[in-house]
Amino acid sequence: MAFLLQKPATIAIDGPAASGKTTVGRMLADRLGYLFLDTGSMYRALTLAVLQREIDIYDEAAVSQVAEAVAISIQPTGPHTDGRFYTVLLDGVDVTWEIRSPAVDSNVSQVSKYRLVREEMVAQQRRIARDQAVVMVGRDIGTVVLPDAPLKLYITATAEERARRRLADRQAQGNPVDYEQILEDIRRRDATDSGREHSPLRPAVDAIRIDSSDRTPDEILEQILALVNA
Repeated sequence: MAFLLQKPATIAIDGPAASGKTTVGRMLADRLGYLFLDTGSMYRALTLAVLQREIDIYDEAAVSQVAEAVAISIQPTGPHTDGRFYTVLLDGVDVTWEIRSPAVDSNVSQVSKYRLVREEMVAQQRRIARDQAVVMVGRDIGTVVLPDAPLKLYITATAEERARRRLADRQAQGNPVDYEQILEDIRRRDATDSGREHSPLRPAVDAIRIDSSDRTPDEILEQILALVNA
């Protein structure tokens, strides 16, 4: 008797900043022919919009109003050959690299804490996943956005390794960098993301944990593909 093995239609990947989840998620989506959605980029784009409007990031009502007003779109890379994994549009403007600035890094966790902000973003993310196969990456995908995803992963790494990766990214973009400052930002963001009231960063109870500290993205990809095909 033959059995048809069906790949999971939705794959949820969570983890802290610079854990490698975005790189691996994009590679996995490419291999499977799935849509890739980095939900963190949506929160980063919103944070950029708040900063551009010179709104106090601690003003929950004002930040929530921006979340309801702006149009955020995640699209394929298109003709761009600058190393991006996808293109982020904020009200129709390409902000793919602007959302990776130190200012956004420092403020995105605070902006992401607010209930109405998360409700608005989660609603958009669920609509995207409703009618297509997707690899969705973030911090609350397996616990909140797609709790019924058949495959949930939690990718992490030491704070020191994640700071080294963020340092390399900043240097490649030509931004001034300081390792100790980046490490401090990483640790502060971990504390904020894990301690927030709404949708805190934590692995789903049924998530498979993967430590990427001493492993290449290709090695992790092969492990995940084995899980997908199991």
